[in-house]
Order: sequence, then C-alpha cells, then structure tokens
Amino acid sequence: MPSRAHAHADSPAGSHAPAPPHPHRWRLLALLCLAQFMLIADVTVVNVALPAVGADLALSGTGLTRVVTVYTLLFGALLLVGGRLADRFGARRMFPTGLTLFTAASAAAGLAGDGGTLIAARAGQGIGAALLSPAAMSLVMALFQGPARHRALGVWAAVGGAGAAVGVLLGGVLADGPGWRWIFYVNLPAGMLALIAVPLLLGRPLRAPGARGAGRTPVDVPGAVLLTAAAGGLVHGLTEGSWPWLAGAATAGILLVLAQRRTPRPLLPTALPGRRALLGGSTVMLGAAGLLVAGFYLSSLHIQHTLGRGPLVTGLAFLPVAVAVTAGAHSGGRAVVRFGWRPVGAAAFVLAAAGAALAPHGGLWTGLVPGFALLAFGLGAAFVCATTAALSEVAPEHSGLASGIVGTSHELGAAIGVAALASGGFTALPFPALALALAAAALLPSGRPSPTAARAMAH
Repeated sequence: MPSRAHAHADSPAGSHAPAPPHPHRWRLLALLCLAQFMLIADVTVVNVALPAVGADLALSGTGLTRVVTVYTLLFGALLLVGGRLADRFGARRMFPTGLTLFTAASAAAGLAGDGGTLIAARAGQGIGAALLSPAAMSLVMALFQGPARHRALGVWAAVGGAGAAVGVLLGGVLADGPGWRWIFYVNLPAGMLALIAVPLLLGRPLRAPGARGAGRTPVDVPGAVLLTAAAGGLVHGLTEGSWPWLAGAATAGILLVLAQRRTPRPLLPTALPGRRALLGGSTVMLGAAGLLVAGFYLSSLHIQHTLGRGPLVTGLAFLPVAVAVTAGAHSGGRAVVRFGWRPVGAAAFVLAAAGAALAPHGGLWTGLVPGFALLAFGLGAAFVCATTAALSEVAPEHSGLASGIVGTSHELGAAIGVAALASGGFTALPFPALALALAAAALLPSGRPSPTAARAMAH
C-alpha cells in the first residue's frame, strides 16, 4: 500500500492533509534531478559539437543556431502547458509521458542523417522536456515539506545551474571521442533508469483525483499557440535581424495578453497567489539563463574557431565553470538566508558583469576561463535566488504551474540570450548583467526565507 505521501503527489487541489515523509524521497530527488539535469544539459551540450555537426550534416551558421534554439524555444514556450497538465492530470502521469518522448527524440537526434531531421528531433526533445520538467518539480514539491522542501529546491536549483556547464564539458568529451551523435545517445540509459526507478520508488499509484475534472477544465490551447508564436517570432527575429518577425512577435504577444484576460482558464491566472514574487524570480531566471547560455555559445565558438582548440580542450576549459556555478549556487543559498533575496540577487549580477568584462582579455587560461568562471559563480547564486524566491509564496496545488513559469523563463532566456547576444561577443555581456542587477534589486521579494527555510538552506 502506498503511504499518504504517495497520495499527496497526485492529490486534488485544496487537499492539505498532513503526510509522513516519503521513505524514498531523497532517492527520488536524485532521480528527478537526474532527469532535470538531462534537460538542462541538452541546452548547451551541442555547443561544442556544432562544428562537427555542421561538417557532417552540411548545416550553415543559421542552421546550427536553430539546432540550439529550437530546443530551448519549444521547451520554454510549452512549459506553462506542461505545468497545467501536471496540475490537472497528475505529475505521476506527465513525468513518464514527457520522459518517454524526450528519450525517444534523443535517439532520433543521434540517428539523424540530415539537418532537417536533427532539427525536428531537437523539437521533439523540447516538447518532451516541457512535459517532463514541471511534472518533476511538482513531485519534488509534493515529496518534501517544511525545511526539507527548501533544501530540496536548493539542490534542484544547483543542478539546473550546473547542468548547463557540465553539458558543455560532456559535449566536448563525447564529440572528441566517440562522436557528436553520442551527445544524444547518452540520454538513453539515464532516461530509462529514471523511467523505471521513479514509479517503483513512488509506489503503486492511486487513481489520480485531479484528472476527474480534466474534461471540465481544458488546457488553454489558444494561449499556448500565441505564446509559442510570440516566443518563436522573437527568437527568429533576433537571430535573423528581421523586423517583420519581431513585429509579428509583438502582435502575438498583444493578442496573448488580450486572450488571457477573456478566457476562463488562462495559462497564467491573474489571481495566482504569490504572483509578485513569482514574477520577480522568473525575471531573474530569464536574465541569468540568457547570460549563461550565451556565454557558453560564444566561448565554445571562440575557443574552437579563434583559438584553434579542439572540442576536448574546449570541454575541459569549462570544468572550472561547472565548479564555479555549483559553488555560486551553494554560496547564494547561504547568503540569501543572511541578507535576503534582493541584495544577493543584485550582487550576483554585478559579479557576473565583472566576469564578463574580464573574459575577453588574456589567453584561454588567463582571461576567458577565469572571467567566465566568475560570471558563472555569480549566475549560480542568481539561479538559487530566482528559484527560491519564485516558489516562496506558491501553494502546493499551483506548484506545477509555478514551476512551469520558472522553467519557461529559463528556457526562453536561453533562447533569447543566444539569439540576441551571439553577434556581440563577450564585450556585450556586462551591460545586460548590470541592468539585471538593478532589476533584481527592484523585483525580487524584499525579505528573506522563513526561519525554517533559512535553517534548511544554510546546511
């Protein structure tokens, strides 16, 4: 028989019955973080392999950019839909659905024989990731309560920050070894492990009560279409420098706002509790992800094309960056406890701006790597600020939607960052970083985590 904690993972909205800790919650957290790690790593894992992919599949510079952006675009644009589905049909159902699609699309990407097939497979990965990520976070929110939840969210945020850095390292090792196709094949054993182990550890699922009202509360399909159109037009317009596409994106955005006000079940309810903290945290997440992924993209191409280094050296050069972003997340979690979200978020982006200013000067190991590591340290702290602040006032019944909003910000930030900053180089990065420092000081919650959350985050 599953425990009451099992039932809570798919409990109907408004059910707050106390539940004992799940006996396997930390093992489940490790598996859920593994799944999330794959999704985040796939944002950057292709960067180091892009020259090899282009040569093998005859892809142009624009085509290579699409290999990166189509994944992050669909991942981000559909995350709100994924969050809604997790809330209404149960995270237990949506987690394996998204994971199966993501794993199958990874296999298709590895087998791709031409650029069009690879881009289509990357689109499939993005759709699967959009279904998987909010369901995984919703399970985390259901499995952990009180101080343990804040500790688990800190781990989740650190994995999200480190995933982008380790993705570049992993991409370099695999592209220089067995070949670029293995950057996708590596998802298969990890995906199968999580697909089998998570349901077994959760226990025999109960009938999902939340699914009973699904027919009466359909997903906002027009809103999802308009959000995807607005995001897609923005990313494509920035990539191509096309004003008609940017105008189309603005039009779709205006229509989205108008439609959300009129539909009875919008993607983002205006009455969502804690929406101000959620907005601030999501804004910080969007900016931090944009800076970090743009930094990886620019650095990967610079090291290989300008400095003439191979993919293995390129990947190894980002090992200090992976360590730095993890250390920044840990330090940021402790600093938030002591100083609060606003000062830590602002300081995080100031450090990022300093690192971006240092990176273009000197050689690979004397300029780019230490500068990028400093930038990553600051952004690691920003990721923790964003995640913990955004979810600090969200009720459990809205956790899927809220996690979808935070994830949307991360992935759209990644796509927009690459599209907007790819042509400017590292010299362009300090300016948006400083602007984001001001935004963090203004938009993040003014307080600190609750005393129980503070004790969890400090350890």
